[in-house]
Order: sequence, then C-alpha cells, then structure tokens
Amino acid sequence: MKKTFSTLTILFLAFISFAQQPKTKVIFVIADGISADALEKIETPHLDELAAIGGYSRAYVGGKKGGYSETPTISAVGYNSLLTGTWVNKHNVFGNGIKDPNYNYWTIFRFAKAQKPELKTAIYSTWLDNRTKLIGEGLEQTNHVKVDIAYDGYELDTVQFPHDKERLFIHHIDELVIEKAVESIKKDAPDLSWVYLEYTDDIGHKFGDSEQFDNAIRIVDNQIGKLKEAMDYRAAKFQENWEIYITTDHGRDEKTGKHHGGQSDRERSTWIVTNAQKLNSYFEKETPGIVDIMPAMMRSLKLNPGKDQAYEIDGVSITGPLSVAGADATYEEGKIDLRWKSFQKNEQLKIYVSTTNNFTKGNKDTYELMKTVRSGDGKVILDVSKMPSEIYKIVLEGKHNVTNTWIKL
Repeated sequence: MKKTFSTLTILFLAFISFAQQPKTKVIFVIADGISADALEKIETPHLDELAAIGGYSRAYVGGKKGGYSETPTISAVGYNSLLTGTWVNKHNVFGNGIKDPNYNYWTIFRFAKAQKPELKTAIYSTWLDNRTKLIGEGLEQTNHVKVDIAYDGYELDTVQFPHDKERLFIHHIDELVIEKAVESIKKDAPDLSWVYLEYTDDIGHKFGDSEQFDNAIRIVDNQIGKLKEAMDYRAAKFQENWEIYITTDHGRDEKTGKHHGGQSDRERSTWIVTNAQKLNSYFEKETPGIVDIMPAMMRSLKLNPGKDQAYEIDGVSITGPLSVAGADATYEEGKIDLRWKSFQKNEQLKIYVSTTNNFTKGNKDTYELMKTVRSGDGKVILDVSKMPSEIYKIVLEGKHNVTNTWIKL
C-alpha cells in the first residue's frame, strides 16, 4: 500500500509539473527584401531586444549555388522555402506567379493541422497569395488545409487603399496587418502565426540603397515592437511562452540595391532574429538557411514528420540538440564522396541512399542502408557502382535529426 501511494504521488506531481509548463506559441515574420548588411547598419532597438533574449545570425537563401538546389532569390520562392523547409528543386515555386507548387512537400501549416488539428493557425499578410497559393488553403492537393484566422487580401481593395506610384498604399496595408495581428494575438492567441510585411521590398525596388530604404527598415522595427508588446501581454496574463522568428526572403543586388533574383553574395545574404531559447551551435557558429526555421518551429510545436517526409526536409533545426548538418556529396566513377558537419562527435550516423525520386509525385522511395559510421568522421566514400542511376538521394540519420543531399548526373 505504501509503495502504491508513493507511485501515485510521483505520478501526480509529474502531472502537475507538466500541466504548469507554459504552452508555446510560435510566430514567424517575413519582412521582405532586407539584405543582412542593410539591416546591420540601422539602429533597430526592438529587433535588438529580441536578439538579446535569443539571438541574431546572418543567414542565406538560394539553395546550393550552382548545384541541384540552386533557388532564385525571389520573394514567393523564399517564402515557400521557409514554409516547407525545402529548396526550389522540391517545392517547385520558381517565381511570384506561383504557377505549379508541388504540394507533396508540406508546409508547416499542413503539418500542424494534420498532426494536431486543435492547434489554432493564423496569417496576417499584405499578399493574399501567401494563403491561397503557397499554403494552398482549401485545395484538394493540400487535403483542404484551413487557416483558422486570416487578415489578408487588402491589396485587392483599391477603394480603401488606392494604388499610388510611391507605393505608400503598401505601407498603409502593412500597418493594418500589424494592427490586426496585435489585436488577434491578444484576443485569439493562435498557436502558429505568419506575419508578412512587404513595404521594404517595394521601397528597395524604387529607391535602392537609400535613406528611404533605411527608413523602411526602421518602420519594420517599430512594427516588430508592437508584436512584441502583444506577445508580452499574453505571456504575462496567461502564462504562455511566445516564440518569434523574424527573417527576410532575399537580399539585394550588389550595385544599386534595387534588384534581386540572382546568386550574388548580397542577394543570397539574409538574417534571422529570434527570442527562442536553446539556440544551438549550428545557429551560433554556422550560417543557417531560411529552410532551417521551419524545423525549429516544428520542434517548438511538437510536430514530427513521418520518416519519408523527414528525409525530404532540407533544413535542420536552429534550436535544441543536433546531430548533423551541411551534407554535401560529389560523384566520380561509381563512388560518392560524402561529407558533413558533425555536432555529436561520437554518435553513430546511418547513411542511406535511394536511386529514385518517387516522393516528388506523392509516392515512396526505397532507401538502402549503405554504412553506419561515427559522426565525428565527417566524411565517407560510398560505393554505388552496382546502383547505376541519374539521381542519388542521400540521407544522414543521427539521434537528434536527419539531413539530406542529392547528386543529379
């Protein structure tokens, strides 16, 4: 009897401890078209305050430059890389027309609704296509995924927001988007929110590197301050844990700052600001990609992709423990030279290879376990001479995460 009572007591205390843990809510913000160097020269007190709680890192977009995953540094392309954790060779959004997204690569919104339907999702956006085309709300291809709260589409209202040559109407829409986001966060407290702000990119296209562009960045910083105030309100009043990730979708051209889309260092150079705790050494010492934000948010929301889906996600989490990242491979005469960055030196790492790409059409790939190695080795030679193919999909699986790289011949 005494033993039973002790066991029940321990279980009860464990339950109380779990119940008292604050629920994590996640927001991600895309402030369009701000290169890292442009941001770093401006005083941004609100972003700095969040970075002091969590961290700041330079980041990149554009996939593997010159390689199979090279990705245009264009707005919607970058958004979808964040949403899906994949580069353009997978998600298939090559431009702002969003002509033929490959919805087999799920967005974080679809993962949320598929795995935890009770999670409340929200979008506050200056561009309607973010919800209707990228998330693919209501489409058969996305299993009719639904966003619970949506404030967007204001760019279609030319009465309230007459379109002017100076693009001030976009600034006014951004301000309304922030106003609606602040109201909704305080009232509705969605579990996963996307805030999208466009004005910086419009001003960049019009004026390039200029005082006007610098001022647009200051406006974004003030808008972030309003979001932080709403998060702090909820945290104080309802004991919730609010986590925010702020980034951009591309940089600007080297010469004038008016353009983007190419693969110059400045067009690829972006940044991440977050108040997230447990930022790992990958975030602090490496250069993360825009694809690495989605896995971190998945961890915070306790969403776990199935094995086949996990093998396709290009990003690795910038929070929590990490096994491996930065996989890269070359092929010569039936041999693959595979290299990676290890974050757990003595951990076992399993190396898998598939010679098919069925996943892109919604089917499964068959992976063969090639080797089990010590993660700290950082490299291995794989003999694939008896596996002739035009594609080799390579997966590295550790205790804490998986990552992948491809070879296309």
